[in-house]
Amino acid sequence: MPISHAHLRSFHAVATHGSFTRAAEFLHITQPTLSGQVKELEERYGIKLFIRHGRRIELTDMGLSAYAITRHMFRYEEEVEQLLQSARALTTGKLRVAADSPYIATPLLAQFQRLYPGIQISIQYGNSEQLMTWLASRRCDVAFLPNIPQSDDRLFSIPLVPDNLVVFVSQDHAWADRQSVNMAELTNQRIVLREKGSRTRSIFEEAVRQSGLELKDVMEISGREGVREAVAAGFGVGIVAENELGADSRLSSLRVSDAELNHAEYVTCLKEHQALRVTDAFLDMIQSSQQAQ
Repeated sequence: MPISHAHLRSFHAVATHGSFTRAAEFLHITQPTLSGQVKELEERYGIKLFIRHGRRIELTDMGLSAYAITRHMFRYEEEVEQLLQSARALTTGKLRVAADSPYIATPLLAQFQRLYPGIQISIQYGNSEQLMTWLASRRCDVAFLPNIPQSDDRLFSIPLVPDNLVVFVSQDHAWADRQSVNMAELTNQRIVLREKGSRTRSIFEEAVRQSGLELKDVMEISGREGVREAVAAGFGVGIVAENELGADSRLSSLRVSDAELNHAEYVTCLKEHQALRVTDAFLDMIQSSQQAQ
């Protein structure tokens, strides 16, 4: 009796998502059904594919070997599906996007949607570390990343036009009417920063180190909107990419006069996803839009 495709798909989903719950949601089946299929696969061949530690799971050596094969298997399945869809001139399909911010991704996704109105787009937001995890686990097709590991040869990336980081304060702050500040002045203020793993935070902290200074007072808040609201309420001074600040009458922006605070952004995918029809069309659009600037 040949191996069950449904059983392999269930195993692959659990291995990819690292969770029976998330895998069941992804496959749109119940968790008991999913668990039963994985169990049947293990019992049929007398092996263990996962080690279960309560709610946490990890692949066994056999599971790792099987996952290396199913990754190729389901990638080829996706390529066949995309090939067949391409015959319909991209009238249907899906593009799963991850981004660290809506400000850069949203206009480009809107442009893509106008070109291909039949493509269903989904987007999820996270910090840089989360985006890399989602890419590696194939929970997204493309990601807007503020930095990419140069040594990671799994990735294909297109650089976007870089942006500058700026300081922002509330309108009640003593700096509200100034045009710029220096690093020494900044380090004497309470700085409101996102959680560790945020690229904005990493760029700013590196600039502080290169200036030979230290941050004396840091308030850490999870999420970009949380930082914005804290600064508007007068808790301290924020750091943000200039194009993400937007129009907010409660806030005022200033440049840093003695440090280079450049914020690069990339559109990134796994090389093995680059040839998929929808992903390829999106990357072509990105490259064309960057060349036009």
